[in-house]
Amino acid sequence: MNTSPKTIQIYLPNGSPTGIRVAEITTRIVQLIDVPRKLLPEFLAMPESKQVALYFLVSKPDDGSEPKVYVGQTGDLKTRLGEHDSRKDFWERALVLVSRTHSLTQTHALFLEWQSIQTARKAGRYVDLNGTGGSRPHTPAPLEADCLEIFETGGALLATLGHPIFEPVVQTTKTAGPDELFYCKTANGDVSGKGIYTQEGFVVLASSRGRKDNVPSIAGTSDAAFRQKLIDSGVMKEEGDQVVFVKDHLFRSPSTAAVALFGRTANGWIEWKNQQGDTLDAVKRQAVNG
Repeated sequence: MNTSPKTIQIYLPNGSPTGIRVAEITTRIVQLIDVPRKLLPEFLAMPESKQVALYFLVSKPDDGSEPKVYVGQTGDLKTRLGEHDSRKDFWERALVLVSRTHSLTQTHALFLEWQSIQTARKAGRYVDLNGTGGSRPHTPAPLEADCLEIFETGGALLATLGHPIFEPVVQTTKTAGPDELFYCKTANGDVSGKGIYTQEGFVVLASSRGRKDNVPSIAGTSDAAFRQKLIDSGVMKEEGDQVVFVKDHLFRSPSTAAVALFGRTANGWIEWKNQQGDTLDAVKRQAVNG
């Protein structure tokens, strides 16, 4: 993703920060409209809903399980989003990409839909619900160049509104050295986790291992349900008396990441340590506040 400085404007049509939001980069022709599901009728009354559009239906659970996305395109948002509202239960918000100059065509939309699905799958941050995703549509070279610029803009706007669908969870740490890695271990080896503290939270890296069984004190609690959801969604899999992370997974806090591995309540700021044995708290919080 292009990391050059950008000016992004967010407009609130009804004045509420939790209502419909319209985001745009001031020098680009497209805008992204963030629509809470409850306010779908309000959006469908807006003139922007009458355009050809690329859209993303998203859910972002608070329980640590993976967010979901469905990508679509249409020239009839009222009908298509109405169908999704009545037939798809999972989504909480619709993010709709349209042109401020009404210049988005069906050919643009088809290519953008395909590009979005492929990039989202490669990033692996959201579970996509698009099935096969289709084949690459034929797109003339000049139009494809336009699409790629629109796609870049759309990705930046999605991330700004809290949905970095196209960005891997460890994107900003691929070149991190050993000092950026933190470990969560037990003496008997039943827990052996590795992770990275990022600006979004704490990422437990693939192949990290934890205990399969929960301690009795969290049986029937939200922590136990949270760990089971990680297994059910395929983030972790069971191997013998352990669970193994199948892929990198972002947690909102170091403590929820530690709970996932230990199967008990845990203070992740203390449990996660670097190679020198310094706690995450000492490295990331005390170093700043000291």
